Amino acid sequence: MSKAFASTGDTEAKTISFTEVGPDLYAFTAEGDPNTGIIIGDNGVMVVDTQATPVMAQQVIERIRQVTDKPVKYVVLSHYHAVRVLGAAAYDAEQIIASETCRAMIHERGQEDWDSEFGRFPRLFQSHQSIPGLTWPTMTLRNKMTVYLGKRRVDLMHLGRAHTAGDIVTWIPDAGVMFSGDIVEFHSACYCGDAHLRDWPITLDRIAEFQPRALAPGRGDALVSPDQVREALVLTRDFVESTYRPVAAAAAAGRSLKEAMTACREHCDPKFGDFAIYEHCLPFNVARAYDEALGIDTPRIWTAERDQAMWTALQS
Repeated sequence: MSKAFASTGDTEAKTISFTEVGPDLYAFTAEGDPNTGIIIGDNGVMVVDTQATPVMAQQVIERIRQVTDKPVKYVVLSHYHAVRVLGAAAYDAEQIIASETCRAMIHERGQEDWDSEFGRFPRLFQSHQSIPGLTWPTMTLRNKMTVYLGKRRVDLMHLGRAHTAGDIVTWIPDAGVMFSGDIVEFHSACYCGDAHLRDWPITLDRIAEFQPRALAPGRGDALVSPDQVREALVLTRDFVESTYRPVAAAAAAGRSLKEAMTACREHCDPKFGDFAIYEHCLPFNVARAYDEALGIDTPRIWTAERDQAMWTALQS
């Protein structure tokens, strides 16, 4: 029997933090588990990323109700991954917003991603029976959309491909605060299984141009100073480039996926081995970097069957 995925045995509950990152702006974080952002305006609330199930989303709603009784009017999906979107029903929002590409990816691979992620990391899908089905955006943007919560302006922007082809960031100009989704992580591994690794650093540069005073990453602690934001951008870039370069070199030399994994470990283990979900992400990161280096621009769809085939190849 092959070794199980790294996160199937990850059952320990994480400590939740609810951090104010700006005036009426909060980050719900949990020690490397997926983060959720909260934006409070004059007449309502916007939630950025939802948690993986409606029952898990109730933990976010409890924190929201500690700071405001305003209704949740908007849910924003930073990208299509199941752990980000399947809890949306809990918020009863008027609109669910995502990029056009994100919606297309839900149509193309949303069910497969749900099945795959649940098999890899079951703890992140507590009370999975509460999920009513795939989450579908009701509004989409191509490059940019501005939403007003009363006087508070919120800009939703696709700055380029990175963690997925359809990532968007959420920018609150009056506070200089950004919610980045998984484009930026902090002391947590980047999941690159559906990434565009060569584009990712360019997208990070575009985030840096905003000079955020604070930023809520996709995973890891909220970043509450410009220095912390810069550190996170540097760490994320280093992680992505340190993953891609040795794998690309191995692929160019005609080496196997398993040999590429060994090369990646030599570069990444010393720097990132203690990051949250590092072992969980590593095989998927190597597989995608290997494909991209061979010229496969569109990430292949992960299915439960493909997960196992890849894992078997790395264990043989």
